[in-house]
Amino acid sequence: MKFTAAQIAGILEGEVEGNADVEVSKLSKIEEGTEGSLTFLANPKYTSYIYSTEASIAIVNKDFKVEQNISTTLIRVEDARKAFSTLLEYYNQVKLNKSGIEEPVFVSDSASYGENIYLGAFSYVGNNVKIGHNVKIYPNAYIGDNVEIGDNVIVFAGAKIYSETRIGDHCVIHSGVIVGADGFGFAPNEKGEYSKVPQTGNVIVGNHVDIGAGTTIDRATLGSTIIKDGVKLDNQIQIAHNVEIGENTVIAAQTGIAGSTKIGKNCIIGGQVGIVGHIKIGNNVKIQAQSGIARNVKDDEVLQGSPALNYGDYNKSYVHFKNLPTLAQRLHTLEKKHEDNERK
Repeated sequence: MKFTAAQIAGILEGEVEGNADVEVSKLSKIEEGTEGSLTFLANPKYTSYIYSTEASIAIVNKDFKVEQNISTTLIRVEDARKAFSTLLEYYNQVKLNKSGIEEPVFVSDSASYGENIYLGAFSYVGNNVKIGHNVKIYPNAYIGDNVEIGDNVIVFAGAKIYSETRIGDHCVIHSGVIVGADGFGFAPNEKGEYSKVPQTGNVIVGNHVDIGAGTTIDRATLGSTIIKDGVKLDNQIQIAHNVEIGENTVIAAQTGIAGSTKIGKNCIIGGQVGIVGHIKIGNNVKIQAQSGIARNVKDDEVLQGSPALNYGDYNKSYVHFKNLPTLAQRLHTLEKKHEDNERK
């Protein structure tokens, strides 16, 4: 897929300075640019590279001043970083613009789907499934019975969406995601054995939700596990049965959330955070990476540590923790002096 400088400038409403017909077919960092690649300059720290890069086209701010000989074609825009991001989005839309039904696939006679659908080879669509418009389901994906998928959803290769799951509009579900598997529900008996508790609920995913590769979201025991609008989940996250996550909360990789915990809106949760079950986390909460949350959390708290403390208290305590060997030695010295004085 090739684009000329003139075409790119048209998409970005920019101005070409140099060869408008030069073509690019790939993207690169400015310091790693090669012939046929497109790059951008937004950070002044990288200005020197604009004069040495071999990239064919570079996007720059309109106020950028050329102070040396330059070989690359420039496209001047109001905001180079924002323009490059816009171009990446456009590139993805073009790259992912697939349609039609490949063979072989299985689509139940009772399933229905909207216009401009793409079903990749070896995908499976079960009974009574309802799929909206402009949905793209990549090869080897599984859509179980009675699933509902809204408009403009992408389900990447190998994702599994179990029965009764409901997914809103404009969602992205990456490879290896499993939505709607049974929650971890077992009850011990008098012999010390564990019997499975049937998981009869479902998962409800709102609009504009991104679910990263390898993430699992368990169905509820009763009722629904709920992921609300605008939530962004990184790769390899575990969300247990009956969890609720509020609007526009973002969670980094390897976080685990135990059953029936409720998380508010606009929270930011770092990587490898562990959250126990049956607690409530408020709105606008920030949790630092590798923290352990074992209690209810009020709105606007910032936490760190395991078990997690207030972020400011944790940092103050950590200063003393780092000095424990020195403090212990000082205490030992004082105790010895005290003992010596008592002997005199």
